[in-house]
Amino acid sequence: MTNPIIIDALCAILALMLLWAAVVDIRTRTIANGLNIAIAVMAPLFWWATGVDLWPDAALRVGVAAAVFLLFAIAFYVGAMGGGDVKLAAALALWFAPGDTLFLIVITSLAGGVLTLIVMIEHRARRRDGRPEVPYGVAIAFGGMWLLAQRFLNHFA
Repeated sequence: MTNPIIIDALCAILALMLLWAAVVDIRTRTIANGLNIAIAVMAPLFWWATGVDLWPDAALRVGVAAAVFLLFAIAFYVGAMGGGDVKLAAALALWFAPGDTLFLIVITSLAGGVLTLIVMIEHRARRRDGRPEVPYGVAIAFGGMWLLAQRFLNHFA
């Protein structure tokens, strides 16, 4: 049984959490574990509200989230991403069906590329030394917000 009021409330809360993650990541270059845990813990509530079956749908989402974690952990290992970004991407993947998660990764990657260019230009313009730190949580939040927006925009189609 689906509950549109709870679904909309959970999506709004997720959107606010993603916005908060982006703002904090810009300011501090960190994403708190508590925020990532809250996003992950809310996913089963979203599954319940949207009528996602535990088997195989929810189990598949958990598997895909684990794969996203491993994929992004490789980026962390090579120094391209922070640990909070890895956990945020995996927690967010719990919310979406596998196809949507793939789309999330594509949108996040595109947004991350644009964000990286902006950070590099700003880094060079200010003639800073060292390697620039990209707040990749912004790109992940953008990807999540894009999918959430599609949910609402396609609602009227």
